Amino acid sequence: MTSSFVPDVWGWISNLPPVTQWNTNFMSLCICKTTSTHPSMNLSVTKSSQSQKTYVSFSIFAYFNMPISLWTSSSIHLKSKTQPSLKEEDVLHLFFDIINGVLMYGPNMKSSFRFPAVQIIDEFRDVFNLAFLTLAFLICIYEAPNNLRQGCLDTLRIQLASSRSREASKLLMRILGSNLEEQWMRSLNLAVTNWILEFQASNHSFKTPSPLFSYAFSASGLWKVQLYCPIIAMSIEDPDTATHDERLLFSLKYQQLEGVIQLAYKVIFQENWIDVVVAVDNIRCDVNPLASETLMAERGYGSDEKHFPSRIALQLTPMLQSDVLSVSLSKSSENPTHEVGKEKTFEGSLDPSNHNLGLNVSATETVTISMKPWKFEQSAHGNCAILNWFLHDVVKGREVFSSKPSKLALLQPRAWFRDRYSSAHRPFTKQGGVIFASDVYGESVRWKMCRRALGKKMEWEIKGWIWLTYWPNRQKTSYCETRRLEFRELLYLHLPKVA
Repeated sequence: MTSSFVPDVWGWISNLPPVTQWNTNFMSLCICKTTSTHPSMNLSVTKSSQSQKTYVSFSIFAYFNMPISLWTSSSIHLKSKTQPSLKEEDVLHLFFDIINGVLMYGPNMKSSFRFPAVQIIDEFRDVFNLAFLTLAFLICIYEAPNNLRQGCLDTLRIQLASSRSREASKLLMRILGSNLEEQWMRSLNLAVTNWILEFQASNHSFKTPSPLFSYAFSASGLWKVQLYCPIIAMSIEDPDTATHDERLLFSLKYQQLEGVIQLAYKVIFQENWIDVVVAVDNIRCDVNPLASETLMAERGYGSDEKHFPSRIALQLTPMLQSDVLSVSLSKSSENPTHEVGKEKTFEGSLDPSNHNLGLNVSATETVTISMKPWKFEQSAHGNCAILNWFLHDVVKGREVFSSKPSKLALLQPRAWFRDRYSSAHRPFTKQGGVIFASDVYGESVRWKMCRRALGKKMEWEIKGWIWLTYWPNRQKTSYCETRRLEFRELLYLHLPKVA
């Protein structure tokens, strides 16, 4: 049974008395409450003296009849015994210890990190607590004894998925910067993947802690949504598909979807109305490994045996419908011209051994249809704009996300989806992702707003769906599958009072 108890680690550390007032060398805070018959997970602070200098260090431990240490910070030197236990610089030292502790569980454990400068502001309390809970979550997965793990993991999962943690995560990502953010999410989702696989092996049904992590911000004419999701946590479209090839499953499951949605918006003031114009700036979608290349090659078939994006759909809706007069699209329905080339070949030969005419004739005809693998469509439903990108099989012309190739096609060594990351005609980047930029997909959507919207902070909803498909790349297998995720974020647009 999970607990609603939420530890305020920041508050506890901030209120520690000077070390001269400690009754013992050891103080602790419960992180995860469990029943009285089970152990708990605690945070402790310990003081020590060396050469007339006083140090404190923090530990996460499992509390049985005696504590079992699971993680320990580096020692912090206290400049004065009479000071409150930690000054601002000491807190930041501990904060970066926590960050480093999370990153060290990632696939690139030997990476060197250059941490950014951080200012302690009012919101930093929630950021610190979120970073600590994330570290506790990973430690619980990898280090905690079995009779402690399940109850604490459920508790930490609820805390990490709370609205307060989601808000704090936006500031944490801003503090880390994009490079450390990427490594942070790979560390977290590698742990989530291991946890899910463990429970699947035990035939347990449970809700994943945060199968999709996403956040959005609005600034300087740009709306941006960033999202991460471990492949194993995405819903599978055809749950009856299965394979017993453990190496293939390792390569497929130890991957992470990383996506970026960037929309450029501008406001144009007309005499009697306001135009809000939104266009695609960048849509980027990548599938990256959650394990090292060495481990991927040893236990799997390498990181290139993976899913690829097969469809992306976005739905953008102004939430205050009463201020919307109309919505206009800038892309017509496609009426493509097919290039059909017919090549007829006649072959003849004379067979002297044939007592009849001795002439053999054969004829062949080849028909070629030229088409792009990605098709882009716009549509509208009420005041909602819908953008769709579909990947098509260039041989059959069918949508990839909703179809499967024949087993004969899968075994053909020159099929278009084989060696798909090295072919000159690949519909992906060299790393296996896709980029939809404004140079090709820059068509806009225009909302006409009445002038009473002036001075309002307008809320817009962006919903999205991403489909990832696996067809064999280099392996000889008939296994195929498609997975899907859905996300929803809110974006904001402020219309000034005076145009």
